[in-house]
Amino acid sequence: SKQGAEKIFSIIYLATMMKIPPYYCVLLLRLLENSSAFSSPFNVGSRTASSGTYLPSAFASHQDRQTNILRPALGRRKIYNTHTSSTVIFGSNPFQSLFGNVASSISNIQQQGMTTMSSDKISELQALTAKTLSSHNIGSWDDIRSSLESKQTPEERNFRSSLGKGYGKPSPLHKLRLFDESNKEEDVRVTLYRDSASWCPYCQKVWMTLEQKRIPYRIEKINMRCYGEKPASFMAVQPGGNIPVAIIDGVTYNQSNDIIFALEEQFPDHETLVPEDPKQRMKAQELLRLERKIFSVWMNWLTSGASSGRQRDNFISVLNEVEAELSATKGGFFLGERVSVVDMMFTPFLERIDSSMLFFKGFQIRVAPGESTNFPAVNRWFDAMETLESYQLTKSDHYTHCWDLPPQLGGCVSETGSEPFQNAINGIQPGSWYLPLTPNNGGLEPDWTWAGDEAAAKREAVERVSANHEAIVAFASRGAGSAGFKRYGAPLADPMAVSNESIQPFVDASMKIVFQKLLDGDSGVSNCDAAMKDLVSQLKKEKGEDLPEQVALSLAYLRDRVGVPRDMRLPAARQLRAHLNWAIDFCE
Repeated sequence: SKQGAEKIFSIIYLATMMKIPPYYCVLLLRLLENSSAFSSPFNVGSRTASSGTYLPSAFASHQDRQTNILRPALGRRKIYNTHTSSTVIFGSNPFQSLFGNVASSISNIQQQGMTTMSSDKISELQALTAKTLSSHNIGSWDDIRSSLESKQTPEERNFRSSLGKGYGKPSPLHKLRLFDESNKEEDVRVTLYRDSASWCPYCQKVWMTLEQKRIPYRIEKINMRCYGEKPASFMAVQPGGNIPVAIIDGVTYNQSNDIIFALEEQFPDHETLVPEDPKQRMKAQELLRLERKIFSVWMNWLTSGASSGRQRDNFISVLNEVEAELSATKGGFFLGERVSVVDMMFTPFLERIDSSMLFFKGFQIRVAPGESTNFPAVNRWFDAMETLESYQLTKSDHYTHCWDLPPQLGGCVSETGSEPFQNAINGIQPGSWYLPLTPNNGGLEPDWTWAGDEAAAKREAVERVSANHEAIVAFASRGAGSAGFKRYGAPLADPMAVSNESIQPFVDASMKIVFQKLLDGDSGVSNCDAAMKDLVSQLKKEKGEDLPEQVALSLAYLRDRVGVPRDMRLPAARQLRAHLNWAIDFCE
């Protein structure tokens, strides 16, 4: 046919004129024909190649059709490990120098060995799977959603409707923030361009400022270069491509500090963050110089090699200066009892310092409540910041930071003795991402008690996934699919990845059991353990060990991409990661 001839011509052209290997020529044409290759997992088939980031946040709202990227965690057992001799190594992987072969193992998707089945075989297995789930009272996604709604608080039930209107508690899923009905969309004066994955520290301090001052604003999410392309519409606004950018009353500001001070000047009726007292203003300037100082010594140590004694000493010396300044204040914040612009400037970097020093250097700053520390005032400052909704909204976890910093910085250097901390943060340590969860991740990361109890965390995880389950299942099934060939600095930034459609029904079935267990625990009418065991047995009976392994790879692929705060808060993320591991263990 004419269409077939055009395909053959295209493959020959790509292979000869552009010197692209034939395998990739076929894959490229397949991807261009398959709309789901470029689509958001929340709106399959609607997306163009330039519309957003490439590894999706599996939990964005129906209104937010963006896709995002997160980093993977270390694999635990052979079944979780996607590295084989046929994998394609990321051309620029900063983690290889940190973790050697383990990093390359987790930074790739299988190219061969993909499970494929005929449509008749898939239909036959689907029918058997449905019968298995039904026998254990595992219902449809609609049933799961109904069960969730019966357990939710009124505020939780209104989350999606409030999100679309720009109201309610702040969420990374908001594309419009009006705060309450006193503000109208037509009156919004600010548009903030921030990063899609919620990684950027400079975006964070502007984001926090807008929330703290309760200034209505619109949000446009833009990729960072380490995980995707930037749309032409943004490049027209910011030719350099850097973020954040804010447009205030039609004027473009492209530096984070300039944005913050413009917000102070142009919205005088909102909460002020710059002190009015001259002495306080002078103190603020002094503290902002200290903020740059701690940033500098942190970077020097974080990126230095094994012989980093001097960098370590310099860092501790400046951290002690920060401790002394906070100890001298009457309140928990840098300038006393009220949050100020100084706190907004310090927050993104003290948060990342805390995570990265623990992970890469084995140096702990933040401790669990009641634990001794050399930095009690810094810990009190974190406690004070966590009382603010503006910080609760933007706060990330150790795992997210320790995998997003290296591609942004060009690499971070791990030191001897940091392995136990890495194992705990990466979810390998028992109780970290395994049930039962250890409080405070064994003392390394304080629990977010302000986010609610365990039941609330489970409900949050179920809500985020069940709202977009079809797209999330397709995305997770990339773990047993094929990798693309364009690479970014961030691991698994793979816009050309192809989902394994043959196993999607069985990934879907496994996830239904996972989320029923999240809702019911061990006390519900559904026997989730028996359901998972019988499902795996059924798959093994029909297709041998291969199919359950492919399901496990898919669940692990999703597990490793749960981003905080982008997708959900840390308590919900830990519950989801642990429950996915629970299902993975059955597949072994």
